[in-house]
Order: sequence, then C-alpha cells, then structure tokens
Amino acid sequence: MWIFLPEGFFSVVCGRTKDGLDADTITVRARLKQHLENLIARFSAQLAGHPIKQTDDTDYRYRLILPKTTWVKVLALIGQELDYGNFKSRAATVQGKAGRDYVDALHDVWAMMRDLQS
Repeated sequence: MWIFLPEGFFSVVCGRTKDGLDADTITVRARLKQHLENLIARFSAQLAGHPIKQTDDTDYRYRLILPKTTWVKVLALIGQELDYGNFKSRAATVQGKAGRDYVDALHDVWAMMRDLQS
C-alpha cells in the first residue's frame, strides 16, 4: 500500500523471511530518510526502538521493520488524529521549506489523479 501523509510518502508491504513473506511483520519503506524520521517523531510511543535501516541496493533505500500489530495501531491513530481540510496545505506546513520537493510531488500526483477522473 502507498500512503501519503503530511510527514512523507511510504510504501508499506509485508515483511520477508528467507522462506517468503511474513504476514505478521510490516516493512514501511521510504525514499527519504527524513520521511521515516518524521513518522517516528509523530508516533514515537509506538515506533520508538525500531531503527531505520538503510539498504543502498534496493528500490526503497530506507525501511522500518515492525510487528503488524504496531502498524495497525499507527494507522488507527492516523485516522483518529486527522484534523485538516486540505492535505497538500497541511503537508506544506509540516514539511516546511526543507520538504518543498515532496509538496511539489504531491501536487503532481494530485494532477495525475484528477486527470484519471476525467
């Protein structure tokens, strides 16, 4: 699943073992380390102690490995804490000047999905 949050963009998939997929573990992947750092900062009670792993030879360079139960709690909090009426504006506020490229990318995604609608 892809998730766009004010804190960043994440690709979330099942974890892996040497034998295949691990449905009890979640890998939260990001293109930018800052996005995972933002997520950890926002949900520190749930995500503290889960280090960001860097893998230079994979599609997504930065990853968090979590128990699925932890990820489900984070998703529930995301839904409960939603308190804005414009996502891109909230993302711009959260990201600040340092995250301008991310906010620009959100506008590009918005435009592509608008085109899909028509």
